[in-house]
Amino acid sequence: MTTLDPFGSSKDEMEGLKEELKKWKERVEKAEKTKADLLLCKLSADEEHVKAEEELIKLKDLQEKQHKDIIRSRDTHERELCVLNQGNIELKREIEKLKEDLAECSSVLSRDGQIKKKVVEMKMKFTHMEDVKDDYPDTNTRCVFGVTTKIPFTLSQNQALLTFEDEEVAQRLMKMGKHTVNLDNKVADMTVKPFTLEMGIGFELHVTISGEKINISEIPELLIPEDWMRDKLELNFYKSEQGGGGEVENVNYDKRSRTAVITFLRPGAANGFVRVTKYPFFVNGRCYLLSVSPNTDVHLEKFQLYRGISKKTILLQGIKETEEDEESIQDMIEIHFQKPSNSGGEIENIKYVSKGITCVCFEEDT
Repeated sequence: MTTLDPFGSSKDEMEGLKEELKKWKERVEKAEKTKADLLLCKLSADEEHVKAEEELIKLKDLQEKQHKDIIRSRDTHERELCVLNQGNIELKREIEKLKEDLAECSSVLSRDGQIKKKVVEMKMKFTHMEDVKDDYPDTNTRCVFGVTTKIPFTLSQNQALLTFEDEEVAQRLMKMGKHTVNLDNKVADMTVKPFTLEMGIGFELHVTISGEKINISEIPELLIPEDWMRDKLELNFYKSEQGGGGEVENVNYDKRSRTAVITFLRPGAANGFVRVTKYPFFVNGRCYLLSVSPNTDVHLEKFQLYRGISKKTILLQGIKETEEDEESIQDMIEIHFQKPSNSGGEIENIKYVSKGITCVCFEEDT
């Protein structure tokens, strides 16, 4: 006999429904868990998506920045390249100008044969002859000269320099310091000041005059090959009868400068041309006069700088201006310092400047 519930269902059916309900609950729970897992995955995916978008934005910004940097760097390099190209153009112009200047200087040198430049005036003194150490005592002549520069001193307005014959007079006046001088009935208090000269230069000039070579210049310009000109010069000096010459070892001819160096084979052959300045040159039925000069080698030795000191010269300062002319004032100063009563003495030189400045040169005592 089957038992029925109040709703008219059997007990077995109720059990079946409970089991079915339980299964559905389990399915729902499983579905809810799956849903929660899916939501978590979606959240994680969203976060990854956001991060990926942020990274993409950063990469785009970096790419854009790098692109701008590349453009900026390219523009900078183009500007620098333009500046370098312009600099190269300027340098090429300067190089061309320097080449032109060098060619002009070379042309001047080829015409003049030397560089001319103003230098401080020098005093040259022959000192001795050097001994010849080779097998031919008469081959070369060697001379030694002592050379010193004159030392300049700038003399300013209302100053005077006095050089005495006796050094003691100058030293005595310098020790006194102050001196009272009568200038045009006016008393002037002058002072003697020590002064320093500029630097001087001294050296030995060694000159060797060749006994085998002579220099030739003013060679005529002829429409013949250079080898022919060398042969004619060699033949001309080989047949020389004017105090020298002989067999020629070499002819160094420069057509552009119209000069040549003749080297004789016999030692001492060039000595016969010492007093010869012009020499006949016969060619093509005409006679030309060549300029002849010794072939010399010059070098410096014992080059040194020195400080000049003038022990016999005094510097006068504080000379007052007067109505008298410069020469009259100089005469008054000279008369005053020549008198022994004024502690003076004989004066070798005196120089007074009333206006402007002047340069006075001192040279070494011999």
